Amino acid sequence: MLVVLCVTEITSWGILFYAFPVLLGHIHADTGWTDTALTAAFSAGQLVAALVGIPVGRWLDRHGPRAVMTAGSMLAIPALIVVATAPTLVWFFIGWLLVGVAMGAVLYPPAFAALTRWHGPNRVRALTVLTLAAGFASTVFAPLTAALSAHLDWRTTYLVLAGLLAVVTVPGHWFGLGLAWPAPELEPDHADHAPAGTTARSPAFLALAITLSVTGFASFAAIVTLVPLLTERGLDVGLAAIALGLGGAGQVASRLGYSAFAARTSLRTRTLVILLAIATTTIALGIFTTAAALVAVAIVAGMARGVFTLLQATAVTDRWGTTHYGHLTALLSAPMTVSLALAPFGATALATVVGGYPHAFIILGVLAAVAALVSLVSIPTSTPKEHHS
Repeated sequence: MLVVLCVTEITSWGILFYAFPVLLGHIHADTGWTDTALTAAFSAGQLVAALVGIPVGRWLDRHGPRAVMTAGSMLAIPALIVVATAPTLVWFFIGWLLVGVAMGAVLYPPAFAALTRWHGPNRVRALTVLTLAAGFASTVFAPLTAALSAHLDWRTTYLVLAGLLAVVTVPGHWFGLGLAWPAPELEPDHADHAPAGTTARSPAFLALAITLSVTGFASFAAIVTLVPLLTERGLDVGLAAIALGLGGAGQVASRLGYSAFAARTSLRTRTLVILLAIATTTIALGIFTTAAALVAVAIVAGMARGVFTLLQATAVTDRWGTTHYGHLTALLSAPMTVSLALAPFGATALATVVGGYPHAFIILGVLAAVAALVSLVSIPTSTPKEHHS
């Protein structure tokens, strides 16, 4: 199951998510639709994915991932065809809303839920392997998409990618996820922790929600608009796509070293360091102008994003333990999901207002720096694991 999910997550993320920033310029040039309108459609899809994830999660808890992930993969194919053949901007939006439904059923959340249940006590190792593998999605598919678009128009490129998605993910999910679905483990309740409602109303929890939402917005916006930024700086689309892909490799590399880093730092220190790294690299992308410097910073930015994913995944347990993990994580995810969905549209709209992507990246970096400072008050006074990951 783990091998199958690694392959299908790389493919699903690569085609449903990372192909878009590479093709954005081609779509704009061909259709005349503005970058802001195009990324608004993409953002709408992300928001739908988040909403669909709630019933998908309920279904998956009861029945397992096979049916729902296969159905998501099957829906993704006609959804991408609608995107690829859209004659008007309205149809382009409809296509992305359908893609959003598919993403809600095939991306990280259902895969994480599947591995958590199947792997039991070894779930952390399985989840780490999956995030390491899926980190290569941009490394594989950003250059592949750029190569296809160099020989085909954007519409045909999306049709080819839809065919690849069909060949890999539909049989992968149907034939590869057939293992019996085990009953959930009953974990002992830790009565020494405060009720979830009390924790959720605490200043530390509010500060954490703000920190993760603002940083997530800045980081996600930078990923989606990295290729337009680099092309605005004079890089060709192929080199810009490679830079995006190398950033994905950076995500993987940094995750390998996260546990050692966490073991040597306090929760407050590592949170601040990781968030400031995101802020600094985002600002640097807005300032630097040479190709070598921009590609180098894109890699370091990818490394910062990679460990931010793990920082976010362990944020609740590092502060309040595991007792109310599901409830508190759901409450944290709500504002963050909205911020991530708005990020692609927000970044392109910001670039339009301030006169280009470089200025927009500097503003995004400053926002991330403010979020890093807010993180200092996100540590409760009675943190269960102040010095451990």
